[in-house]
Amino acid sequence: MSAIPAAADVLAPDLEVLPLPEVAERLDLPINRVQQLLRDGQLLAERRNGILVVPAAFLAAGGVVKGLPGTVTVLRDSGFSTEEILRWLFTEDETLPGTPIEALRGDRGREVKRRAQALAF
Repeated sequence: MSAIPAAADVLAPDLEVLPLPEVAERLDLPINRVQQLLRDGQLLAERRNGILVVPAAFLAAGGVVKGLPGTVTVLRDSGFSTEEILRWLFTEDETLPGTPIEALRGDRGREVKRRAQALAF
């Protein structure tokens, strides 16, 4: 079994994050399935005080925010590390406006994915 990829603690300390058992509860999945989502890049985690946590903004009613897995895949394929992806998703962009994760949550996934693809060049 491969290790679960996780970033260092790179996000703002006041950003709401959830430990894996709570993520599993919110997604109504067993914890080993949440761990598999992390391994597969469907979700991203960071390690805070030795504990794996997932940003609460990655979860929506009924599952993972639509468009997040595809955006993560595009950025990974472009050579971005987990830390860089997390920073990008939570960095303000006045042209969106807001952050890419807010845009994904607001059903503007096509624009976020287009911008992620443009970062590859």
